[in-house]
Amino acid sequence: MSATQHYVLLLGIALGTVGVVLSLYCLARSLGLTQKEPGKDVPASSGVLSRDPVWGRYHARYYGYALLFLAFDMEMAFMYPWAVVYKEVGLVALLDMGVFLAILFLGLLYGWSQGALRRQ
Repeated sequence: MSATQHYVLLLGIALGTVGVVLSLYCLARSLGLTQKEPGKDVPASSGVLSRDPVWGRYHARYYGYALLFLAFDMEMAFMYPWAVVYKEVGLVALLDMGVFLAILFLGLLYGWSQGALRRQ
């Protein structure tokens, strides 16, 4: 296949995807007609009306926890494909993953030194 055929195929897949999404959206809008009820816009938790403000704010100390979670979540997201191709690539893949884990470990040490792991 030439490069033009690849782009035409990609365009066809993109247009097909948009078509399926739009048709499903129109089908859901036509079948699932909603009725306006006064109780639908009231914030409730487990059937009990909320007394507190709905848009509560989180304390800034949770920012460190969130960053550490994202760092280690990304670690797992990158380790699975690495494990799949490790046998083919060999020592270079092992060294690359070692560098990646070392950078994450430095981030963990930095978070630890800043007190991100301390209970409050």
